[in-house]
Amino acid sequence: MASNASVEVSSLLVPSVVEMAKEPSTSIPSRYLRSDIEKAAVPDGDKALQIPVIDMQKLVSGGPNNSEIEKLDFACKEWGFFQLVNHGVDSILLENLKAEIAKFFKLPMEEKKKWWQTPGKAEGFGQAFVVSEDQKLDWGDLFYMLAYPLRLRNPSLIPSLPSPLSETMERYTSDLNSLSKAMQEKIAEALHMKIEEMKELVGEGRQTIRVNCYPPCDMSDQVMGITPHSDATLITVLLQLNDVDGLEIRKDGKWVRVHPQPDAFIVNVGDMLEIISNGRYRSIEHRGTVHPEKERLSFATFFGLRYDGELGPAPSLVSEQSPAKFMKVKVQEFYKGLFSRGLQGKAYIDTFKIDQD
Repeated sequence: MASNASVEVSSLLVPSVVEMAKEPSTSIPSRYLRSDIEKAAVPDGDKALQIPVIDMQKLVSGGPNNSEIEKLDFACKEWGFFQLVNHGVDSILLENLKAEIAKFFKLPMEEKKKWWQTPGKAEGFGQAFVVSEDQKLDWGDLFYMLAYPLRLRNPSLIPSLPSPLSETMERYTSDLNSLSKAMQEKIAEALHMKIEEMKELVGEGRQTIRVNCYPPCDMSDQVMGITPHSDATLITVLLQLNDVDGLEIRKDGKWVRVHPQPDAFIVNVGDMLEIISNGRYRSIEHRGTVHPEKERLSFATFFGLRYDGELGPAPSLVSEQSPAKFMKVKVQEFYKGLFSRGLQGKAYIDTFKIDQD
């Protein structure tokens, strides 16, 4: 995702789903009801999918033959998703964040209007990627904003949030920014890239946040919390804010539910990293489902390349034996194209593939 300071977006304004959910289910507009939702597979033993687990402390403290680097490479190559434990983000901070976000979404509608999206802007409460009056809509509200670089941040957002949420968000986004930089270095190591090459591609980077609230719906099998998609990012770090699971990934052609460990981050490969890695790592389709009785809350932090840079396969990963699989594109154009269309699986990254035949 990109900053409104730099990108014109075409998202249309839509009503609050949190408010709509307070009404009887018979009043759900047809734009939210879907007849084409694929059912999730039930894994053996009726257990949620256990994606690879990466220990951040082992990742950063290991020597030249660090087995955790090999695990990271496997997770990014074969799964596109992993759980990150021992990540160093304070557990008390996470608990405070969870409690304060829950209160934030429960504010009266009149209060939330202070931060509601305005035409042509993605930041604030609302929905994203709404580009036509007749497309199907997701059953959920989001709060979206750019957090880094600070010089591009909307100065009226975090400072105006209720206290202590504003202070908690400042600390959390700062900690996640540091964590992302450490992750990028280890990803470069796993790819056998020079760390300096990754740093040059990322530059000052971009961090945006999307906090999601999916209200309960007793027609949950006919609505979708977030449409199947891959993230147009370098990496995404997801924190589940309550004990309601809902993230599902497409694994071996089937949708399966992910059940994270408490306070673990779920990290996934984004389209940008698939391109930089020249297809060694793959962004994976995922979606958010809705619970029939319980509200689900999640906090996604997206990390991408600097806005004035260029996106393409890392030069060190391209050779005669391994030709470029993706064309180069200016990051600015990549973001503009992203916001001009609705979410649809991996359709966007597919437009940058080079025909190998």
